[in-house]
Amino acid sequence: MVPIAVGDPLPDGTLAYFDEQDQLQQVSVHSLAAGKKVILFGVPGDFTPTCSLKHVPGFIEKADELKSKGVDEILCISVNDPFVMKAWAKTFPKNKSVKFLADGSAKYTHALGLELDLSEKGLGTRSRRFALLVNDLKVKAANV
Repeated sequence: MVPIAVGDPLPDGTLAYFDEQDQLQQVSVHSLAAGKKVILFGVPGDFTPTCSLKHVPGFIEKADELKSKGVDEILCISVNDPFVMKAWAKTFPKNKSVKFLADGSAKYTHALGLELDLSEKGLGTRSRRFALLVNDLKVKAANV
């Protein structure tokens, strides 16, 4: 599948997360992004060094700046279950802006065309490292 690109509509899909009351929730991507300017970024693996030490902290550190430029939501997705995503999110105590969303089956990652086969490393299907700027469900910038 061809990776999502600038000008493409953002596909809908269902992702999972734990809310503030620690309840498991399912959410559609369109419900999070419709009528908003969002950054959607994907990481290959929770708790992996680059994702944990550089990728996610970079978005957390720049969140206020991004919001001052009109970004409404910052969404992180990973091909992992919501329990792992919840545990990983807790390792970022300064985070107030990034929402961690689980794509356990990689179905949404496939819809984006951004899957990565890491089977040789024992990790199975994962997400490529990417960042999308989306305005009202249309991709305005893509860093893949």
